[in-house]
Amino acid sequence: MLNNFELMRFLYPAFTLEKYESYLKEMVPHNYKQLVVIENDISVAVTGFWTGTKLWSGKYIEIDNFIVHPEHRSKGLGKMMTDYIDVKAKEEVCTMIVLDAFTGNFTAHRFYYNQGYGPKGFHFVKILDREGLS
Repeated sequence: MLNNFELMRFLYPAFTLEKYESYLKEMVPHNYKQLVVIENDISVAVTGFWTGTKLWSGKYIEIDNFIVHPEHRSKGLGKMMTDYIDVKAKEEVCTMIVLDAFTGNFTAHRFYYNQGYGPKGFHFVKILDREGLS
């Protein structure tokens, strides 16, 4: 997963390798995985995902940090990844797939709508340490 660090920086430009590595050490034991698209031995798209359970929904998969390298967009890589997550969610007997998209990221909104996703509610955030954010 450390090999995907440069892709992560497209979403979080100030991200450090040390921070990424420390987060992965916390996340991987909690079922965090990454799906990667590789072209000519180079990672060109990545998304994290993990399963969880909520009282209102049962088991779900959450997509986390969905990134396609800007030079490789509009090639169908995003759809390829969401299709894979759909299959994985069905195999895992999940009731739904969830994700967050930043409110101003209209390109992502359009993409997710086109893949069958829609807003269910608001993801409220109370930031306690702005310096700790990526």
